[in-house]
Amino acid sequence: MFKFRSNAAALQSSSAVTADRNTPFIRLRDVRKVRQTAVGDLVTLKDINLDFYRGTFVGIVGKSGAGKSTLINVLSGVTDVTSGEVWLGETAVHKLSESNRALWRGTNLGVVYQSFQLLPNLTLLENVMLPMDFCGRFKPKESREKAMHLLDQVEIADHAHKIPSRISGGQQQRAAIARALANDPPVLVADEPTGNLDSVTAETIFELFHKLIDDGRTIIMVTHDRHLAERTQHRLRISDGAITENSHPIGHNPHA
Repeated sequence: MFKFRSNAAALQSSSAVTADRNTPFIRLRDVRKVRQTAVGDLVTLKDINLDFYRGTFVGIVGKSGAGKSTLINVLSGVTDVTSGEVWLGETAVHKLSESNRALWRGTNLGVVYQSFQLLPNLTLLENVMLPMDFCGRFKPKESREKAMHLLDQVEIADHAHKIPSRISGGQQQRAAIARALANDPPVLVADEPTGNLDSVTAETIFELFHKLIDDGRTIIMVTHDRHLAERTQHRLRISDGAITENSHPIGHNPHA
């Protein structure tokens, strides 16, 4: 079992965190994304309106090419919207410049990938320290201590000085989650986080996600696994760039 410990104080200090769970934490309003191709404009998101609440586990499902990755890239500020608004707390993400979005993302969002995306020549400790060093929030000694603490929380501190190729896939994903938590982000975006894991290891990662939810974080997970999505609190299906299924109607607060 994971031994994740509460980090509520750090979450409360983030400027992106809303005062309570009764107010939409992430808001997408009339979001449209159009991509130019050789054969003309391709609409990848069609007038999306969504509310996500703090401390909620959101599962997004849909076929390949349905718009899942575009949706999470838009709400995390990786991709510009063609029109519409994206808000995280009081921050108008759609108005930020590219450089400001990168800094904002480093503090307010943690991203967990299917392929882990750990730098192969760095140790696990160095991989977890990297986001802290990029944002400059901690002194080197502090970032090292915090990285060790996070690796301990996901129970791989004894592998801290190994490079990724020397540990299992499940351990690499735990290290990736520790890295995603480095700057105490209130939101985690997980893109097929269990896709490369066996069912037992996937279950342990899922347990950790639930502990993070209990700690007040919001997790938005893209998955092809309908059964995993059904275990989340808020489920969305996207098809051809449009939301075709929403387990909570717009404006409904699952915590009420």
